[in-house]
Amino acid sequence: MNGNNDYYRLKYHLMPSVGFLNDPNGFIHFNSEYHLFYQFNPLYPKDKMVYWAHVKSSDLVHWSMLSPALCPSEWYETHGCYSGSAVNNNGKLTLIYTGNVKNELGKRETYQCIAQSIDCEHFVKYKNNPVISNVPTGYTTHFRDPKVWKYDGLWYMAIGTQTEKEEGVVLLYSSQDLLAWNKIGEVAGANTNGLNYLGYMWECPNLFNLDGKDILLFCPQGVEPKGDLYNNRYQCGYLLGKLDYKTGKLAYGDFIELDRGFEFYAPQVSRDEKGRLLLVGWMGIPEEEDSPTVKNNWLHCLTIVRELHLENNKIYQIPVEEIKLLRTNETRYDNVLINNEQIKLDNIYGDCFELICDFSWENVLEFGIKLRCDDNGNEKTLLYYNTEEEKIILDRCKSGLSKTGVRKCKIEKCKKLSIRLFMDKSSVEIFINKGEETFSSRIYPKKESKNIFFYAEGGIVNVNIEHWNI
Repeated sequence: MNGNNDYYRLKYHLMPSVGFLNDPNGFIHFNSEYHLFYQFNPLYPKDKMVYWAHVKSSDLVHWSMLSPALCPSEWYETHGCYSGSAVNNNGKLTLIYTGNVKNELGKRETYQCIAQSIDCEHFVKYKNNPVISNVPTGYTTHFRDPKVWKYDGLWYMAIGTQTEKEEGVVLLYSSQDLLAWNKIGEVAGANTNGLNYLGYMWECPNLFNLDGKDILLFCPQGVEPKGDLYNNRYQCGYLLGKLDYKTGKLAYGDFIELDRGFEFYAPQVSRDEKGRLLLVGWMGIPEEEDSPTVKNNWLHCLTIVRELHLENNKIYQIPVEEIKLLRTNETRYDNVLINNEQIKLDNIYGDCFELICDFSWENVLEFGIKLRCDDNGNEKTLLYYNTEEEKIILDRCKSGLSKTGVRKCKIEKCKKLSIRLFMDKSSVEIFINKGEETFSSRIYPKKESKNIFFYAEGGIVNVNIEHWNI
C-alpha cells in the first residue's frame, strides 16, 4: 500500500500501489496467518492483463505485501488469471482459479486451474493444468470464479456460469484430489424456484454453512431495479436454505441483497482457525471506472474484513474485533439532546475515523449525520433515518466528485438506531443495528471537507456518540 500524492488514497484499506484492483480472491487462514489475494492489473488502463496480488496479515488489519502469486504466463491464461479461492491441501497452500483466453475476435475460453506453494509465497502451477478443460454441455464460456471447500471427506467447487439461454446459474462439482472433477448439478439458477429471472450471469459464488443454514452468496448481473432494491449496475446477495450434496440442489427462499451501498461486489468468505466466518469485498462495481483516482493511475479498494453471523434468517455483518487496534484519541458524548436543530460537537470531525452513534427517540420526523461537510454547507454526505418511511437513507448527491445518488433500505418498528461507520479519505462503510444492514460506498469530497454535524427535524432525539481517529 505505497502512497502517492493523491489525497483520495486510503489509510487503512487495501488498495493497489498502481493500477486496477477488483475481486478479492483466495482468502484463507493458513498456519496462523491470514492470506488474501486480489485481482490486480498493474498496466491499467492501457491493457487488461489480470494478476493475483498477494498480501498477508496476523491481525486482519495490518497487511504486508508479497510478490504476485499468479501471473498470466501459460496458454490457458493468456488474457488473465481470473478469480478463485484457496484451500489447505495436506499442508500446501493451494489456489484454484480461472484461466481466461480470448482470440482475435474476442471469443472467450475459460479453464479451471491449480497452483500450489510450500512456503506460502511462491506458487507453482500444476503441470497438467487445466483441471477442468471444458465448459459442460448447455452452458456458455462465461464459466468462472471457482470457490472450493471440503465437506465430509470430499472437495466441492461452486462455480458461476450462464446457460445457453443466457440465464445465470451456479454449478456444483466434487473431487477427491482437486485434480479430477465431476459435475453434480445446478445449485440454483436465475429462473428456478420462483426467482423470476435473476440475471444473465452469476459471478463470484460462495457456498457455506452459517449457524446451521447453507447459504449461496453470489453476484447476479442483469437484474432490473425494484424500488429501493437492485439499484447498482450489478448486484450482490444470497439465497438461504439447505444444500443436497448428492444432487447439488439448494432448497432456498428469497434473494436478499447483502449490502445497500453504491460500491460493493465480489465478496470472498473464509472461516478462520478461531471458527469465525469472515468476509471481505471489493468496494467497486464492474465496468464503472470513471473514478477521479484514474488520472493518478490507480483504481478501487477492498472493504475492511467483516465477521458474519445469522439472525432471523438474515446475514449480519460486523467489523472484525481487531479493527479496534486502529483506534486513537477517543472522544465521547453521552445523552446529547438534539431538538429540531443542527449541532456540531468539539473534536468530532475528520476524514479518517470510526464513529458510533446510538440514537433513541419518541417523536421525531427525521434525524441523522452530515459527514464530510465543507464550511459553507455546499458539500456533504447525508446519512439519516426517516421515521414516517421507516427507512435509513444514504445520500451522496453533494459528496464531491463521486457519482450522485441515493440508497435506501427499510428499518421497521424501531425506537432505537445504532450507527457505526468507518471513514477513510474516499470510502465510507456503514453498519446499522449491529450489522443488520450495511452501506459500502466511495465518496470524493474536498480535502477541506471534514466537518460532522448531527441534526433532528420535527422533534427530539437523544444520542450517545463515540469517535476515534484512525
